[in-house]
Amino acid sequence: MQTPRFSFMEPMMKYFTVEEANALLPKLEPIMKQLLDRRARASRLAQQMGDVLSDLRSNVGGPELSTLTQDFAAIERMIYKIQAHGVVIKDVNAGLLDFLSQRNGRDVYLCWKYGEEKIEYYHELHTGFAGRQHVE
Repeated sequence: MQTPRFSFMEPMMKYFTVEEANALLPKLEPIMKQLLDRRARASRLAQQMGDVLSDLRSNVGGPELSTLTQDFAAIERMIYKIQAHGVVIKDVNAGLLDFLSQRNGRDVYLCWKYGEEKIEYYHELHTGFAGRQHVE
């Protein structure tokens, strides 16, 4: 069984300085923790449900399906909460967030990964995580 995909809303375009983005991290970090925890649990439940669904004799539904539905709804709410700040969620599974910024007159993303203490990296819009460079 495939894990359902979420439709992410288009984040409002907001530009951040490094200081502004770092100031937002204490609000975003606990949301990301909850999001990652719920995502892991939902993934496990979806796998279990897939195993159940493959056995046609099983009784589909019950508390597992209810919990999975609640987890997906909670995940979606957390995603919207993060995006409401103007932050771009690049990878839910990795806890990767981008903050639109300007550097030397061009648009870049300030990059933060769950577990990092502060924003120390940026990357060009087209390079992604692999192109991260230190903010100086």
